[in-house]
Amino acid sequence: MQGKRDPVEQADEQSRDLYDVSTWEPRSMVDRLACSVYNGISYGLQTIVLAVAFAITLALLAQPAVLVLEEPPLAVFFGLSVVPAALLAAFIWYSDITTNEPLGLLVVTFVLAVLFATFAAVVNSTIGPSFQAVPVVGTLLFFYLIVGPVEEGVKLLAVRVFAYRSDTFDAVIDGAVYGAVAGLGFAAIENAIYIAGTVAQASVGTVTAATGIATVRALVGPGHVIYSAIAGYYLGLAKFNSRYAGPLVVKGLLIAAFVHGTYNVTVGIVPNLIASTYPISFGLAFVSYVILFDLAVGYYLYRKIARYRRTYRAVRDETGAPHTPERTEFEPPQR
Repeated sequence: MQGKRDPVEQADEQSRDLYDVSTWEPRSMVDRLACSVYNGISYGLQTIVLAVAFAITLALLAQPAVLVLEEPPLAVFFGLSVVPAALLAAFIWYSDITTNEPLGLLVVTFVLAVLFATFAAVVNSTIGPSFQAVPVVGTLLFFYLIVGPVEEGVKLLAVRVFAYRSDTFDAVIDGAVYGAVAGLGFAAIENAIYIAGTVAQASVGTVTAATGIATVRALVGPGHVIYSAIAGYYLGLAKFNSRYAGPLVVKGLLIAAFVHGTYNVTVGIVPNLIASTYPISFGLAFVSYVILFDLAVGYYLYRKIARYRRTYRAVRDETGAPHTPERTEFEPPQR
């Protein structure tokens, strides 16, 4: 959509040269210098941010790397912990009824999510103790005001800085796809850090400790994919509704952050209540609650994707657009 135009440009009927009057493009040496300086600053800042993120990532992954060198089988647990999240991200990718997203963009989004996740780790570890010093209320505020918004924010940033700008991001549903991949990247590094930390401090055998924490992290991972896919869907809406782009991005982040915070608050309370009320173990109560929570939130996302798919088909039928082979949620994309 064309942007606003100055009254001079709107009223001009003679096709005058309006350079430096109401239009502009780089013509002179100073113009080109200004463009070069701007691009240098822009790319320079991006490079600095990525370099800092890369440095922090290396520092955080140092412990997992050392443990894998000492105990190579641990790499298997790292990999298994992200399988459920990866399967869910693949499901959302297959649900994209429009066009296939380039593998390169998906990989870049995954890597950026891994890098930007470190910013969330720094913020949470720095600010967390101050909030948690206040009993109950501090923890609630920490999860809702810090953890949820920050973690969902960095995942969405991983989509916004690269894939979002690509011409292949050409449908609203693409936002959910890239959001899911960003959630997978976030889950991957978070799982590696948690598993490594638990194994390093465990008083039991390495395999026993790794099995327990990898199982827990495998259950947690899909949540990251679902939350960021929801935020990504609204980012997709924002790209094609420029007038309300800001509110749409905020809406997606608010929903994702609220659901994320609610999970963090309730997962430490509800399973205990269930286990103390009914004759079942805490482990079973925990697994059941996490699965039910993810199913409930996942259904919200599924309804949005399903509605998009139905509307896409209906519009194509009404307009008589040429039909290309489509796929259902469970069919592989046509190559």
